[in-house]
Amino acid sequence: MDFQLSEEQRELQSSVRRYAKERLTAIAEEIELTGNPPSHELVKEFAAMGYLGVNIPERLGGQGLGNLEALIVIEELGRISSAVGFPVFESCVGPVRAIEKFASPELVAEVVPAVCAGEKVIAIAMSEPAAGSALTDLSTRAEMAGDEVVISGAKRWCSGGGHADGYLVYCRFSDQPGAKSIGAVYVEKGTAGLSFGRQEHLMGFRGVPSCDLYFDHVRVPARNIVVPEGGFKKLMAAFDLERCGNATMALAQASAALDDACAYVQERRQFGKPIVDFQAVQLKLADMKIQVEASRLLIWRAAVDAERGFPSISASSVAKCFANEMARTVTGNALQLMGGYGYSKEYPMERRFRDAWGWGIAGGAIDIQKINIASALIGRRFDQRA
Repeated sequence: MDFQLSEEQRELQSSVRRYAKERLTAIAEEIELTGNPPSHELVKEFAAMGYLGVNIPERLGGQGLGNLEALIVIEELGRISSAVGFPVFESCVGPVRAIEKFASPELVAEVVPAVCAGEKVIAIAMSEPAAGSALTDLSTRAEMAGDEVVISGAKRWCSGGGHADGYLVYCRFSDQPGAKSIGAVYVEKGTAGLSFGRQEHLMGFRGVPSCDLYFDHVRVPARNIVVPEGGFKKLMAAFDLERCGNATMALAQASAALDDACAYVQERRQFGKPIVDFQAVQLKLADMKIQVEASRLLIWRAAVDAERGFPSISASSVAKCFANEMARTVTGNALQLMGGYGYSKEYPMERRFRDAWGWGIAGGAIDIQKINIASALIGRRFDQRA
């Protein structure tokens, strides 16, 4: 057991941090003002830097590195803002990984290299108006019609909705109840019958598009089935890696907030001395440091344990739950330490605070993670309907 990054991993971390600070800080400020997502040109730049598909095999256009390296890159970009890091998040831990693992060779060859080259952004379409935490209540239907699949229904809270080039859509293939009939189909933007609702205006996540998706008898080839009926467990196994990415994005907000707060309290003077000289400030900084470091270790443990596959639901849920709650606390404390400057939109602290709350809702709310943790601890699933 080694808790130190290798020399190569440290070099990767340093190079991404340097690039992100020098190149992306002004872009993040512009995204926050306009709400526009990262440009196509920036996504192509990420591809040229090797950030898209860090943990995707080289034969598919990725870097062929591990999940830990991917999370290192995500954290460094997410420290600048959630929005600038989101395309890399989607390429390394998002639905493209499910496509890579479970789709037909033809579909994999069509989608995954394009993602790694910055030519496609893929989003996941899971939640529905009446199916969020209770995902097995989803009602979007996929019916076979010869060599095609016909999809009808609606999706809500799709991050990347309306902007992404393709969608991994969770569907029900038959009338079997619960998870038994659930699978997933890949649908390209521009397919006849697919339309989008208005863009959501959220508390945070500026530059991360989100909207409803409507499927009006959308027809796609049968080869676009990524996971057939009965493959819900496969989909959730892939989603466990997304939880680690979500946790890393939350961690990024907190780790950057801690750095900003440390710099501020050494510069800000009150009562004739830097406020870092006050014991109350020192104790708060220490608590923040402890929480950030503990979170990072939990996330990296889940990633390293899963290098031969996807992380376990227990390890990923523990990491996500802790990171989500930690990020809210740490960014809140950092904002308080900076006072009016932390609350001002002239500085990134208030954005980090708003985004930290969002990561605890996205990808499975905190309380749902705790149910997953309890289920793994006891050794059985709990029927929430009983």
